[in-house]
Amino acid sequence: MKFRSKRYQELRKAINPTTIYSVADASKLALESANTKFPSSIDIVIKLNLDTTKAEQQLRGNLALPHYFGKTTKVLILDDNLMAADAQAAGIDFFGGDDQIAKIKEGWLDFDVMITTPKFMPELSKLGKILGPKGLMPNPKLGTVTPKPLEVAKEFKKGKYNYRTDTYGNIHMPIASSKATAEQLSENIKFFVDFIKTKRPATIKGDFFQKIYIKSSMGPSIKVQLPN
Repeated sequence: MKFRSKRYQELRKAINPTTIYSVADASKLALESANTKFPSSIDIVIKLNLDTTKAEQQLRGNLALPHYFGKTTKVLILDDNLMAADAQAAGIDFFGGDDQIAKIKEGWLDFDVMITTPKFMPELSKLGKILGPKGLMPNPKLGTVTPKPLEVAKEFKKGKYNYRTDTYGNIHMPIASSKATAEQLSENIKFFVDFIKTKRPATIKGDFFQKIYIKSSMGPSIKVQLPN
């Protein structure tokens, strides 16, 4: 049996595992449970009615939430027409072209997102075994292969998140941090749920959303009602 700390056991008493809480109440409980000595992440898990063996039911993309509390994203741009002054003014961490690809081949992966012009994709495709497992391969569906990489990079620097369904049709991603207010967390949850509603595949029958949970890094899961 997995050992649970006294702190966790006390938090569990305040959260009924059979209750489905409103977004507002769940947000308050999640933040109250984020009482660690370090800043906690508040994550959301959405179980969707999807058959991910079908390509059209594999959801993947990115979005910027109304309130961002995550870490600063390290961005690499591959664009040999990008001026250094423009990249630096936008706060871009790394930029270049073939020189940056050469560094990756040598094992350098000190970035969170790579955004490239289509020109470099043939060479990057050879690095799939390096970039793929780390989730760093640029993808047109994510907007990270684009003729305007600087514009996309600015969005990621402001807090754009990638999301994707796993094998079981779940989406799991950070939704806020313990620094958020309950109102900010609620707004992020509602925004994200409304966004996912627009991604419903046309082939889905029945309810699209099955379950929604939120939890702090070291806190209990909290069931959340589907917002109207």
